[in-house]
Amino acid sequence: MAVPGVGLLTRLHLCAQRRTRVQRLIVRLLSCPGTVAEDLRRDEQPSGSVETGFEDKIPRKRFSEMQNERREQAQRTVLIHCPEKISENKFLKYLSQHGPINNHFFYESFGLYAVVEFCRKESVGSLQNGTHTPNMAMETAIPFRSRFLSLKLKNQTSEQSCIQSSNQLPPSNRKLFELICYAESIDDQLNTLLKEFQLTEENTKLRYLTCSLIEDIAAAYFPDCVVRPFGSSVNTFGKLGCDLDMFLDLDETRNLSTHKTSGNFLMEFQVKNVPSERIATQKILSVIGECLDHFGPGCVGVQKILNARCPLVRFSHQASGFQCDLTTNNKIALTSSELLYIYGALDSRVRALVFGIRCWARAHSLTSSIPGAWITNFSLTMMVIFFLQRRSPPILPTLDSLKTLADAEDKCIIEGNNCTFVRDLNRIKPSGNTETLELLLKEFFEYFGNFAFNKNSINIRQGREQNKPDSSPLYIQNPFETSLNISKNVSQSQLQKFVDLAQESAWILQQEATHRPSVSSNQPWGLAAILLPSVPNRGSLTKKKRKRSANERVKNLLESLKSNRTANFTETNEKRTISTQT
Repeated sequence: MAVPGVGLLTRLHLCAQRRTRVQRLIVRLLSCPGTVAEDLRRDEQPSGSVETGFEDKIPRKRFSEMQNERREQAQRTVLIHCPEKISENKFLKYLSQHGPINNHFFYESFGLYAVVEFCRKESVGSLQNGTHTPNMAMETAIPFRSRFLSLKLKNQTSEQSCIQSSNQLPPSNRKLFELICYAESIDDQLNTLLKEFQLTEENTKLRYLTCSLIEDIAAAYFPDCVVRPFGSSVNTFGKLGCDLDMFLDLDETRNLSTHKTSGNFLMEFQVKNVPSERIATQKILSVIGECLDHFGPGCVGVQKILNARCPLVRFSHQASGFQCDLTTNNKIALTSSELLYIYGALDSRVRALVFGIRCWARAHSLTSSIPGAWITNFSLTMMVIFFLQRRSPPILPTLDSLKTLADAEDKCIIEGNNCTFVRDLNRIKPSGNTETLELLLKEFFEYFGNFAFNKNSINIRQGREQNKPDSSPLYIQNPFETSLNISKNVSQSQLQKFVDLAQESAWILQQEATHRPSVSSNQPWGLAAILLPSVPNRGSLTKKKRKRSANERVKNLLESLKSNRTANFTETNEKRTISTQT
């Protein structure tokens, strides 16, 4: 999704003029909660005072452990639509009648909502038992017992308290630009960008809760199913506002009582049969889509896209504000999420660099939320991982090396594809590379600005360049389904645009390395400079270089043809002479 109002980046020189006094201005003018100064003061608090999600942490848990803990946490949680005038203390006191509360927060999305996590799952049942179906004057309510509730006030003059809402959206451009201006180095800029755009602890909880609410609906047909989030919501590379991808896992239902036999008897469920697994997937998703559309509270705009390569149900969860895609039989996507989770956890520079490159790509319209010929965020992430594998010494291990570290428990074959790699982060040796983010950012642009895309492919499994198996402009091998190209959609013009912008950004950063703008100058610097729209002079210079190169190629071709024609003419004359002599 493109960042709205990128044109405001052209005003960064105004921030640069104030850099000498920006700290004083921030403290004096922006001291209220939710502003830059408040965030800076919060960062100075002792560690552990505020939940920060993935911030500045390297998760050491296995991906499966993290998923199971989050799911169990979500099952003890309810989502409540609250009136605008509400006393937080009275609200919590009322809910505490059903059991102790472990955590809660408020947020706004088409109204005020509260996410309340109880200490025990039984408290949720107690609250539901005291909840009734609303009486509608002109319409009839469909009775559905869910954990998405609505709170009404009997006395409208109830005491009002100031409720601080948790932010579920990326920061405004103005706030982000002030933070970038305040940074002392490009490393600080990239880490600031990561901190402001990454998923917060509250947003992560809301994503797992939304999956849990959808699981409650699907469980009406498949009691032992699990709805798991995958993709950017869980791989640590998601940004605030990203879509929520869900995977309906029916393995628990299929494997139920598989090994329970008694004597000479084997009991089986009576089931319906269909010709293929794809047809079964389509039928399952069709029914779930109908349930979401007719009975799912807060689920709107339901679309059943069943003829896609990977059938899915797309809808908006109005209460959480998430755009959701629900699939089934998509285990490879979940495994890819686990691999990215591991790569993001191995080195703190990985996620900061990925977020910076993605922001740069959005600023220059290299990526888009609309499907088309653009480079995707997943492709950019693969390119960053490949680049970090190519460093000396490597910052990230190849997928094949992770496979060699795997044990019997890690063995995984999905649809004939070998998806085996080590799951235990503690068994992976940290990199000895100490290069700065500033250097890595510049080297990334230089590396791909001169990459031989016309003949080489990108392969994170082996961590080396390989000959392209087809003529696609950009070929990035799928790490697990190795016969597939994850960037097959990218056109030659979009790839050329990426290369030109990479060369231009490398040039800007190289110039700053020798002539960095002074504090008093009105020139944006570092990350801010490469986020600016392409300057016409630099663009024309790049075009001139390309034109010059093209002219040189044409000239060489003409000279080659001329020499060949001369050689052919000489050879013909020689043949004629020989023929005449004969």
